[in-house]
Amino acid sequence: MQKLAIFGGTFDPIHWGHLLVAQRALHQVPLEKVIWVPSRNPPHKKAALFEHRVEMLQLATRENPAFTVSLLEENRGNSYAIDTLIDLSAFYPNTHWYWIVGLDTFQTLPRWYRGRELAQMCDWLIAPRLLGGENITQSEFICKQIEQQLTEKSHSIHWQFLNIPLVGVSSSLIRKLCRDDSVSAIRYLVPEPVRNYITAHNLYSGNPE
Repeated sequence: MQKLAIFGGTFDPIHWGHLLVAQRALHQVPLEKVIWVPSRNPPHKKAALFEHRVEMLQLATRENPAFTVSLLEENRGNSYAIDTLIDLSAFYPNTHWYWIVGLDTFQTLPRWYRGRELAQMCDWLIAPRLLGGENITQSEFICKQIEQQLTEKSHSIHWQFLNIPLVGVSSSLIRKLCRDDSVSAIRYLVPEPVRNYITAHNLYSGNPE
């Protein structure tokens, strides 16, 4: 049985932190492939056009044969994680699934649409985050609280932390630097082809293409 992971998100834009998380997941499990699934209509936020975010994802991941970008959500309205997993399972049968997620997002899992059901359908690979100096002990406590919430309702969940350096780069930081400074300020925060794409299409400057 093959082992595949889903890495969903807005990726607005993708940065080295995302790539570090995905690469670590490949080796820690280990996995055959990481499937990147950009959301078309991210809830509660305004994002760059889906086409721009997909193109940046493809530029950033094209040199790694274990990374693939899925356009599963291209024609969807409302998007739910459980639907993503069910649909991908049809494309990749006989698979043990993993889901890569940040700690802050993992905390909201019990409130996801059919989240308690989804919790049992895959294993969870959790990326620690730099949240107010939060350390790994505090992060583990948070995850165990989520696990307890689920098991109290007779739902099981399997999770593990990804052993990665805590990198303080975020998409929101990159957008802010582009808006308040210049695209040159994000050199070394994103792959160079992504930075060039942002420049060419004048993304995040406040006057997008």
